[in-house]
Amino acid sequence: YLGLLTLSGLLLAMILQPVFGTLSDRTVSRWGRRRPFILVGGILATIVIPGVGIVASYALLFIVYCLLQVSTNIAQGAFQGLIPDVVPENRHGTASGVKGLLEISGGIVFVYLSNRWMTGYGVGGDTSGLWLVLWSLVIVMFLGTLITVLTVREPPLVSRDWGISIRATVFRVFQRDLWRNRSFIWFLVSRTLLYMAFTTIQQFALYYLQDVVGVEDPARATAQFVILGVVGMILVVWPMGYLSDRIGRRVLNMSAGLLGAAGIGLIAFGPTYGVILVGAGVIGVGMGIFNSTNWALATDFAPQTEGARYLGVANMATAGGAVLARAIGPVIDFFNARSLNLGYEVMLWACVAYLVVGGLLVLRVRPRPDLQADSR
Repeated sequence: YLGLLTLSGLLLAMILQPVFGTLSDRTVSRWGRRRPFILVGGILATIVIPGVGIVASYALLFIVYCLLQVSTNIAQGAFQGLIPDVVPENRHGTASGVKGLLEISGGIVFVYLSNRWMTGYGVGGDTSGLWLVLWSLVIVMFLGTLITVLTVREPPLVSRDWGISIRATVFRVFQRDLWRNRSFIWFLVSRTLLYMAFTTIQQFALYYLQDVVGVEDPARATAQFVILGVVGMILVVWPMGYLSDRIGRRVLNMSAGLLGAAGIGLIAFGPTYGVILVGAGVIGVGMGIFNSTNWALATDFAPQTEGARYLGVANMATAGGAVLARAIGPVIDFFNARSLNLGYEVMLWACVAYLVVGGLLVLRVRPRPDLQADSR
């Protein structure tokens, strides 16, 4: 049930982000192109979030979750266009590093607080922890929306596509010009493979630690594994974004894939808990480098008139990688049924392959002609 819920959310994100991003590219408003969508999506999300605590059936929860995905992706589709809109191209790496740092830090803080608040949920019918989480989300969403709408100043833009119909804009999202750009296609394939690997490790770490390593407390061991990975990410995500502005994106993107592969290789060759924790740190460093420099590479592709369209399509690779990562679950079971823990070995080496191939494919990516001199 949880898998169906999250899968549906990912599929909605894959469709809606590029559509609403493209609509924002072609919007005429005295508030700018992005902010009307951010305001509408943010306000809708604050209205929908409490529904999670109100509904009393899975079907209704499914509907609420899908409505929440719709509202947040209205906002995010447009929001992603702000970096190419307001940040000079030679600072995209630094901006993407800051973006990654704040996203990771915010996620860590909120997951920690949510776990603390939800500890007593359901005991004696107590739902106070759930409502504390939900109202905190409402407040954060509302304040984030308000601050963005009131403080961000979008640059004026003259576009021949202003006033184009909504139907024509939606069809514009996936028109041929996007797919004729071979470098962008290689970028999407590389990003999908890298996300497949990182998501697979996150998704199946608990089962690996429980079944292969045999730790006494799999949940606690998984938490430590994730914490070390997150520490590795936080240490490098901002500096590597800044460095990518100096030495180029592609080399750092490739190194992210190879470092991740090295971390997973450590786990495969030495499946002891200590070695696995070292591997988690190495994987985290690779993820941190990838998080900032790969997004910077995506922003480099985006023309100023179509920033949200390109970045929305780039995030299709993010969601697609997360969806495809879950498909290896039956493969693990298939091979485990034939030999003890063989499925986990297949999983690990599949992830190594994803990372190596995905990292090397970045070398086939070529930036826009006007950025050739600055990308290596």
